[in-house]
Amino acid sequence: MSSLNLDDFTDLIERPDGAVRRDAEARRERRTVPPGALGRLDDLGEWLSAAQSAVPARPIERPRAVLFAGDHGVAALGVSRRPAGGAARLVRAVLKGASPVAILARRQHVPVRVVDMALDCDPRELPEDVVRHRVRRGSGRVDVEDALTLQEAEAAFRAGMAVADEEADAGTDLVVLGDVSVGGTTPAAVLTAALCGTDASVVTGRGGLAIDDLAWMRKCAAVRDALRRARPVLGDQLQLLAAVGGADLAAMTGFLLQCAVRKTPVILDGVVSAACALVAQRIAFRAPDWWLAGHTSGEPAQAKALDRMALQPLLDHGVTVGEGVGALLALPLVQAAAALAAELPGQDEGQEKEGKGEEKREEEDKEKGEQEGE
Repeated sequence: MSSLNLDDFTDLIERPDGAVRRDAEARRERRTVPPGALGRLDDLGEWLSAAQSAVPARPIERPRAVLFAGDHGVAALGVSRRPAGGAARLVRAVLKGASPVAILARRQHVPVRVVDMALDCDPRELPEDVVRHRVRRGSGRVDVEDALTLQEAEAAFRAGMAVADEEADAGTDLVVLGDVSVGGTTPAAVLTAALCGTDASVVTGRGGLAIDDLAWMRKCAAVRDALRRARPVLGDQLQLLAAVGGADLAAMTGFLLQCAVRKTPVILDGVVSAACALVAQRIAFRAPDWWLAGHTSGEPAQAKALDRMALQPLLDHGVTVGEGVGALLALPLVQAAAALAAELPGQDEGQEKEGKGEEKREEEDKEKGEQEGE
């Protein structure tokens, strides 16, 4: 029996400030740029204002990429083009600055934090600040066994909450959320199918490296078998994460909910973060108001989850690599929306500036004339 009361999140999570959003909308109507001319950037600016309780929106000055890492036993079935237990190698590439997310983050001056929840490697191979929240070595094969015990699921969930609190206390003003996993898209598909009431074939995709037809059929069968195990525990979200999720997915779910409690906006990456967000929505229905969908990953489970939460992706560039890359690419768009919301003048301000400009030009002309007369 878990000591964690998930119902508390319903009371703890408030929606972004609606009154502030209305003030931001009114301010937009007075701007020199016609309403609608900036498309979704206007909506993003108003969303940020509501999340920050500030008009105009403040600049995003301390973003951070947070990546939860883990290996999944189901990868042993050949449902991924990456070798089972290979997530540690991906983590090392991130830490060395040699992965796509590390390179992009470096260019954007965004710190990257990796949180090992269930990597299948000796923890001594990685830095202490990466492994200190680890729950276990690898998660179970969800088609035939539980990914975690209930106690492990609670520990992972609480670890995600603790990371969210650490980021909020450190002043992080927006999180780019991703995962570093091998086999993670399979439990993500299971969670999405279970919560949306769909069949395995509807949500099973080909993963970040595009598996072939035979691997897809194996993956589809694994999702189907795991779904049979998921349906009896649909009423208990923590038990669901234990049965067919994984330590990294449980941690991401706790992280998302605690970010909403702490009023920290989050950009979701791919199918794994979308599936965790869907579980979090089932726990606290207001939580998705604090999240943005960074991009379309091409995974059918992601599309299904985002549609259920009414989240529209910001970008569609065909990026499937995962690891927070798509969400990180969306960050400049959010930062641009904040800058435009804060710095574009209103019509009165524009006229005032224009008048001051005329006065300045008249003074300059007068001074020039006096100089020529001399």
